[in-house]
Amino acid sequence: MRSMLRSKIHRATVTERRLDYEGSITIDVDLLERSGIWVGEKVLIANVNNGKRLETYTLPGERGSGIIALNGAAAHLCNLGDKIIIMGFELTDEPIHAKVVLVDDENKVKRELTY
Repeated sequence: MRSMLRSKIHRATVTERRLDYEGSITIDVDLLERSGIWVGEKVLIANVNNGKRLETYTLPGERGSGIIALNGAAAHLCNLGDKIIIMGFELTDEPIHAKVVLVDDENKVKRELTY
């Protein structure tokens, strides 16, 4: 079994930081659906601005809002306006093609592609 990239939201902008929260990342439901990332799924987040990486799980955000909110401990690793990459992986014995969603500065989908 190999851990393969399955889904990615590329260069999303952090819109909120909620320090007093249980944890996780809140993502606009539109982005979750377009990328194929599920609510509650473990994701790897890479901060483009400072190079930090973290793992957490996803929570649904208001549809169409563009929300990308880092919650709890994860909020200490990102600043408002930071660009992040959100990645979901799959354990598989077969090669897979990752779905990639590229977003603009308001976290609206500008392009989709596969790797």
